[in-house]
Amino acid sequence: MIHSMNPDVDKFIERASKWQDVMAQLRKISLDCGLTERIKWGKPCYSFKGSNIAIIQPFKASCAFMFFKGTLLNDAENILEPPGKNSRVARRAVFTDAQEVTEAHSTLKAYIYEAIEVEKAGLEVKLEKNPEPVPEELQVKLDENPKLKAAFEALTPGRQRGYILYFSDAKQSKTRERRVEKYIPKILDGKGFHDR
Repeated sequence: MIHSMNPDVDKFIERASKWQDVMAQLRKISLDCGLTERIKWGKPCYSFKGSNIAIIQPFKASCAFMFFKGTLLNDAENILEPPGKNSRVARRAVFTDAQEVTEAHSTLKAYIYEAIEVEKAGLEVKLEKNPEPVPEELQVKLDENPKLKAAFEALTPGRQRGYILYFSDAKQSKTRERRVEKYIPKILDGKGFHDR
């Protein structure tokens, strides 16, 4: 069953300077599996009954097909990788030409159907709540300012983790202090590190 093509995705692929053939194949595979497409986060996103399944991510050197709950997939063919060093849930297949997508066609379909079953079953990834330690520079500010502490604790675990990773990434204490100071207003506004 092929779901209808979204004209916004047509435009996205037509305007792309690279990976048009790869994206067209990934799109067809997704639609053939009964997924609904739309542009989300500026990229073609595929969902099942409102739940995000996968997203096409064109980059300079490659084009990826990322499964939002990729860690819950079996990945028998070992084609999925984390999108970044701090990724805990998503996994993606990376392609550098259309032939690779053709070769992975049946595997991708199987993975999409498996991802749909994950959604139907209501499975969620069990994550430790912020396994990274809170940097001392942030902890000092949280202890000094109860309003800041309440605002930080009200953030989602993912937003808290985003700040912790960013602050901790600085090698020197002075840099960590500056980073914490700079983002206090954003934390007080209830926004995450990547929010605008």
